[in-house]
Amino acid sequence: MMGSRQQAQSALFYEFSIETHVPAGHMLRAVDRFVDLDGIRQHLAPFYSSTGRPSVDPELMIRMLLVGYIMGIRSERRLCEEVHLNLAYRWFCCLDLTSPVPDYSTFSKNRHGRFRDSNLLRHLFETVVARCIAEGLASGQRFAADASIIQADANRQNSTPKADWQPDKIDPEEAPQAAREYLAALDDAAFGAASQVDPKFTSHSDPASQWTGARGGPAYFAYSTNYLIDTDNGVILDVEATRSIRQAEVGSVRTMIDRVSDTFALQPERQIADTAYGTGEMLDWLDRQRGIAPHIPVFDKSARRDGTFERTDFTYDAEQDTYTCPGGKELKQNRRAFTTAREQKPDEHGMLRYRASKADCDVCELKERCCPKAPARKVLRSIYEPSRDRARAIAQTTEYAISCKLRKKVEMLFAHLKRILGLNRLRLRGPLGARDEFHLAATAQNLRKLAKLLPPPKTAC
Repeated sequence: MMGSRQQAQSALFYEFSIETHVPAGHMLRAVDRFVDLDGIRQHLAPFYSSTGRPSVDPELMIRMLLVGYIMGIRSERRLCEEVHLNLAYRWFCCLDLTSPVPDYSTFSKNRHGRFRDSNLLRHLFETVVARCIAEGLASGQRFAADASIIQADANRQNSTPKADWQPDKIDPEEAPQAAREYLAALDDAAFGAASQVDPKFTSHSDPASQWTGARGGPAYFAYSTNYLIDTDNGVILDVEATRSIRQAEVGSVRTMIDRVSDTFALQPERQIADTAYGTGEMLDWLDRQRGIAPHIPVFDKSARRDGTFERTDFTYDAEQDTYTCPGGKELKQNRRAFTTAREQKPDEHGMLRYRASKADCDVCELKERCCPKAPARKVLRSIYEPSRDRARAIAQTTEYAISCKLRKKVEMLFAHLKRILGLNRLRLRGPLGARDEFHLAATAQNLRKLAKLLPPPKTAC
């Protein structure tokens, strides 16, 4: 028998609990156990006025932002709509059925105001990292670092070629916020001071973004998000926003290692990274200055393609500070004997030159394979060569082979960032906007990691 038609009827009283309608296995229910926002009111107190109309609860705004980044909701306007309609989102934000959802414009005002002035999002990120360490998910023994390019909110049509770009003509008082941040970051090692080379194009809407074609396709404006992770469980220990160039990305690793050491007192035994981080200066900083074993391929361009002897074919004697060529002759920095020994200074690239005697090279049978177009052979040696040799020795060990596999954990986090969280293009502009988005995304990834690795205890029936 056909049932009767069901029609909605209004009732005077309802017995309804949001708690019972949120599934036990929902992501936000698992994440909520690790969200500690008790200290943000005290952190923000100096940035609120003691008079005036009460503001929107900052804890509510942070919880809504976390919902957006955890669930991959990129638009704040859409986020407000989803929180209004979705019971699980309301539950996570501590809203009942009748509580109003803040307007999307509230986020913009607070992000560019008190949230940024108080560095709240950095504080939130470090709070979650501290929880990961407390739960035993990060031992601090092995670090891995890498960078990923994220497209900026800028386009080629609204840009200027480097020949016509004149930053000294920008009026800070009339310029938009992203342009003011660009001027403030001109001496920052992660942005303006990272390289003396001017980009091919500079965006008007976001001048600090880098014009790059690193992916091999059409070029675009972008920033780089740099991760420093603990390889035990892939916990993100630090994150840094930089220009999308190698110098800035390599320099950010130093910044993050120092910051993690100061904040969490973690000193790794080894640092894992790819060849881009294998410069002599970086290897020397890790090996000699910080005592960290560099599990990094050496960035070396000494190989030759013309069939002549390479630098590796010459034997170095550390005691005599000389090279011996395949023909058995010595290469020295000085061919003259001075009464007072002179200190040898490297060139601007940190390279020392060792030269063979022209008389030895003229009669050598191996000259055609050594220096066919030069009167005498010359070998360059970096002042950081001891640290480079240390990295080469590490590359022959079993531990290095393990490190190569662990390095993929950083790449997996970037894939998760773009494919699951949807962070393929930034919505905020300027260096500070990129930093805020990267901090929130890394916080969301760490919270999801906590929820996955530490499931809630099962309750007895």
